[in-house]
Amino acid sequence: MRAVAVVVGGLLLIGGAVLVVSADQQRVQARDAARAAVEQAQQLLDEQKQANLRLAETLTGLRTTIDEQEKQLADTTGLLP
Repeated sequence: MRAVAVVVGGLLLIGGAVLVVSADQQRVQARDAARAAVEQAQQLLDEQKQANLRLAETLTGLRTTIDEQEKQLADTTGLLP
């Protein structure tokens, strides 16, 4: 009877160790997946910032052109070139 208890206890100990290792591996995999998602989101954010800067430069040029055209349209004397 004592031998059976030792065997069962050993099996429970081994089973518990296997569960702990398995859970740790799953945690590591989940952490790695989260890090990859964060890196991908950061890269996408950087790309969007670059696109936003390019669009801001274009917008500034367009606003300058509009201001010049509005000045020409507002000149009722005809003295501006």
